[in-house]
Amino acid sequence: MKKVAIFMGSQSDLESLKDAFKILKNFEIPFDIYILSAHRTPEEVSKVCETAEQNYGVIIAAAGYAAHLAGTIAGKVNIPVIGIPMDNSSFNGLDSLLSTVQMPPGIPVATVTVGKAGATNAAVLAAQILSIAYPEIKEKLIKYRKEMKEKVLKANEEVKNIEI
Repeated sequence: MKKVAIFMGSQSDLESLKDAFKILKNFEIPFDIYILSAHRTPEEVSKVCETAEQNYGVIIAAAGYAAHLAGTIAGKVNIPVIGIPMDNSSFNGLDSLLSTVQMPPGIPVATVTVGKAGATNAAVLAAQILSIAYPEIKEKLIKYRKEMKEKVLKANEEVKNIEI
């Protein structure tokens, strides 16, 4: 099975990405983690990208501020790249969102929501992409959605018993 590569622009993004790691582990999707910056370690990012298509099926890239990590990687590989704009700047992620979503024609980055919720969505989207080639992942996605539905329905029943 192809792995997922997870890049983060700095160690400060690690805590926000933990839910992505959990989801990929639960789906039994192998992954590698990198702390590399498009601006501070561009050569190292390029080096990983040289063999990315042989090693990975999807790349997730989380970065704050100017957030060019996902776009930099997307310009170097021909596999899906999912960008997570991080909310660690004084603009609360708006700058990261705009930087990640505003890609030139022909170099797409699938952009998910800002911050920690984006990590969850990126992991699920990576699983969905891989499920095209790996039916066992699709079965796990179906189970995941069913569990989410059951949780909401349970909460719906419980709220009816709350005294107001």
